[in-house]
Amino acid sequence: MSHDPHNGVATARSPADDARARRGTVGDVSEGELLARILPLLGPASGALVGPGDDAAVLVPEAGPLVVSMDTLVEDHDFRLLRPGGFRTTGYDVGWKSAAQNLSDVNAMGGVATSLVVSLTLPSPTPIAWVEDCARGLAAAIRELGAQSCSVVGGDLGGGAQLVITAAVTGAMRGLTPVLRSGARAGHVLAVAGTLGRAAAGLAILEGARPPADFGQLGEELIAAQLRPSPPLAAGPVAAGAGASAMLDISDGLVRDAQRIAAASGVHLDLDPAALRKYSGPLAPAADLLGVDPMDWVLGGGEDHGLLAAFPPDVLLPPGFTAVGSVRPGKPQVTLASQATALTGWDHFAH
Repeated sequence: MSHDPHNGVATARSPADDARARRGTVGDVSEGELLARILPLLGPASGALVGPGDDAAVLVPEAGPLVVSMDTLVEDHDFRLLRPGGFRTTGYDVGWKSAAQNLSDVNAMGGVATSLVVSLTLPSPTPIAWVEDCARGLAAAIRELGAQSCSVVGGDLGGGAQLVITAAVTGAMRGLTPVLRSGARAGHVLAVAGTLGRAAAGLAILEGARPPADFGQLGEELIAAQLRPSPPLAAGPVAAGAGASAMLDISDGLVRDAQRIAAASGVHLDLDPAALRKYSGPLAPAADLLGVDPMDWVLGGGEDHGLLAAFPPDVLLPPGFTAVGSVRPGKPQVTLASQATALTGWDHFAH
């Protein structure tokens, strides 16, 4: 997190000070005091010569290409703190999701994440406990998703009218060639690693009229998939090593993200509904309660942060990948069993 040039070292605090801060909001403390609370929760800045606390982090570069990406989560656009029925999104959830989506972007290139810098814009009424929870979520996602080479090495704190978390990630290819969106060719096989539709189903439950308790254990799992996605971080480097010709992170929905590969590669992608039933079938009980088709979640829902990749036909699909379609010659488009689909996925500027 960013330093305060006039308060780089935390001052001594009494137990009474600590208790007041835990109950208070970010408007009740200085930037230095808030940093002193959250930095220990992020864990050590492994792999950095200089971590949080100075003007900038200093990293130890790895040989080969450097991977860089950035993602932003904005309150009431990408997440809601309070949802229908009183369900609250925690700081832990937001921190976890911020880390997961950034780690997934490096994974989609076939790389390994090595560092995160995180910027928080905080309205002054934001509880300090929420910010501490956010730090815990960031650290937990890095640890539990298996990003052993990555840590939070710095960032920034600022005030504003809306809660925003932006994270930038660096990564290394470690001898592999980056996998772009533009390499798919006619005859190649489309395959998915990770899950499809579960995060979208969780969002539908959170935004629906029925209480989440109606959905039982499945509902809890789907809500967790929306709030704390689990990208398959081992799959990206494995796919790159196996010879994947194109790949991306499925963040905005299978159809929309497949269209990005189609456009970049100049090919027609055709999805196989029979193969996709592997993903829609387990969602059917929740879909029945909401009166929707679970295939809509699989095709149009995002935020699972799985991988969509194309492989040459002579490549054995790596473990964890399931064939879901084919690459054909023709104008750049995505079809379902050769038929057009009206599902378009998430557009950040159309919602």
